[in-house]
Amino acid sequence: MSEKDNTRGVDHDALLKEILAASTQFDVLRFLKKTTELFRARAFIVMRIPGATTQALQAASVITNWPSDLLAKYDAEGLLQHSMTIHHIRTSSLPFLADVSQLTQKLPEAQRARVFEAFERHHMPRGIFFPVCDPGGDRGAIGFSGDREPYSSYEVLQLNMISTYVFDRIYQISGRDQKSGDDLTQREIDCLNWTAAGKTSVEISDILSLSEHTVNHYLNRATKKLDTVNRTQAVAKALRMGIIT
Repeated sequence: MSEKDNTRGVDHDALLKEILAASTQFDVLRFLKKTTELFRARAFIVMRIPGATTQALQAASVITNWPSDLLAKYDAEGLLQHSMTIHHIRTSSLPFLADVSQLTQKLPEAQRARVFEAFERHHMPRGIFFPVCDPGGDRGAIGFSGDREPYSSYEVLQLNMISTYVFDRIYQISGRDQKSGDDLTQREIDCLNWTAAGKTSVEISDILSLSEHTVNHYLNRATKKLDTVNRTQAVAKALRMGIIT
């Protein structure tokens, strides 16, 4: 089978036209889900390069469809600070092939087994990450993870170009949405702040003397105003925009 055959008829030009037409972050989410399926991966993640003090992958992610329990496990095990993938995208602009066995090789045996099992359970033992940069100078990466065979060089070229377009599109969309934070009420900001602190809706309802239903309403409304697809991404965007700390 030739390298071009490995793409299984992916129309690269049509994909680039589709991402250029995206007008909301939800459009980008749908596009990335489609691209992930076309290239037979399991999940994607778009992230900005985390700062030296960032402890959680969830805080660095812009948009992702990683399983929530896998993200939670990744952060609970403190993997971000020792990630070879993060080190690579901080120091190189070349695509990087990641493998969970490499990710866990320096961990204690018991921790290594836990992490390996979590990635294997979701059929995401390896992936490929593409360092990207937006017109504002911010650097990040887009990754596609799964359990398929290694990508051909032709597929890597395709995904590298797609990743560049996606990161630029997110920048263009976020530029138009900078005022979205101005529409948030103080209660919505409070709920986002406590969510960022790791509190559940029940705990926030006790702290703010509100019903759990009201807290969820505020969080859902903030998520919509910030043009994000769930509260985790709403918190991440609010942090990047300086709305919450």
